[in-house]
Amino acid sequence: MPNQVLTIEPQNELKFKGLFEHGCTTYMRLTNPTNDTVLFKIKTTAPKKYCVRPNSGVLAPNSKQEIAITPQPVYLDPNENHKHKFMVQSVIAPEGKTNIDQVWKEISPEQLMDYKLKCVFETPRGTNLNDSGDNAAQNDVTKKRVAVAEDAKPAAKTNTKSENVESDLQKATLEVIHLREEESKLRHENLQLKEELLRLRQSAGGDGRVSRPHSYGPEKSTQVTIMPWVVTAICMAIIGIIIGKFFM
Repeated sequence: MPNQVLTIEPQNELKFKGLFEHGCTTYMRLTNPTNDTVLFKIKTTAPKKYCVRPNSGVLAPNSKQEIAITPQPVYLDPNENHKHKFMVQSVIAPEGKTNIDQVWKEISPEQLMDYKLKCVFETPRGTNLNDSGDNAAQNDVTKKRVAVAEDAKPAAKTNTKSENVESDLQKATLEVIHLREEESKLRHENLQLKEELLRLRQSAGGDGRVSRPHSYGPEKSTQVTIMPWVVTAICMAIIGIIIGKFFM
């Protein structure tokens, strides 16, 4: 395999400033110092994770070409440890050949000139993420993700508490409705008792008195009159207690 005729800058490493997920463009410069036309291609071990423009081309004698390399803004598995590499392949264009694609298909591996560079990712502080133990920036990203998840928990608790309050209000409303129904029922019974008492008085004679055995307790008519007011007072007290619970 012949030696690479192109001059490649940087020589050994492609340095990216910042985290992989944020995207950070770096540049490679190819120079053809010869009097021959040279064809080139840029390859990488992770083609789906980098955007390379241009990734191939033609260098005229004594010309230069700048290559822009940008990581795609996607999450990178920490197990990969950014151990990506780039390779510059080149070949001297055969005389009389104008179809570049055909040249690459017909060229033999022994005629190809290769040059490899490794990728190095640096944080703004200059920390190299390729070295073991220097994953502080990646850890910061992980912590931020955990913090976002933790912030979401109080919102979930608030929603649960709101649902519980609504459930309690519904129960209280049903209890109030039930008490009102009971109160209506008692009023209806009281009206029936009054009608019955009036009927008995009318059947007893013109004086309106009802003969009945002597009793030491309070008269029935008094009990009938007092009973609904007592029940109403108890119902209102219970309703007040239930509603008061939701404003404490």
